[in-house]
Amino acid sequence: MQNLTARRRRARILRERQRTQRAQARLRRRGIATMAGHCLAAGLTPKDARSMATSLRRNAAKAACHGVAGRSYAGKAPARDCVRYTPAEVALAASLYRPRRTDFQQARNLLIQGAAR
Repeated sequence: MQNLTARRRRARILRERQRTQRAQARLRRRGIATMAGHCLAAGLTPKDARSMATSLRRNAAKAACHGVAGRSYAGKAPARDCVRYTPAEVALAASLYRPRRTDFQQARNLLIQGAAR
């Protein structure tokens, strides 16, 4: 039983690491991503990334960051309209964002540092 839980834990850690690394690589290649994509690259889970992205979009509007309108294609799912932001625009929105949760605070700090790179 212990061996099974350890294996599941290792598999979960690998999945999380792969998701973060893929998001970071995509951001490096393109130089632009959706708010949720930036949050995934900062190490959040997809559910938490969507939650934080909503707050960041609200703060981006306050900071007059408009991003670039685009369309996202995800396999067989219907295409969706989206807005993609540069790391500098996300850092500006993140500087106005004041999260309470510690994992969101860590992600916010990573997003602000991401523009400095």
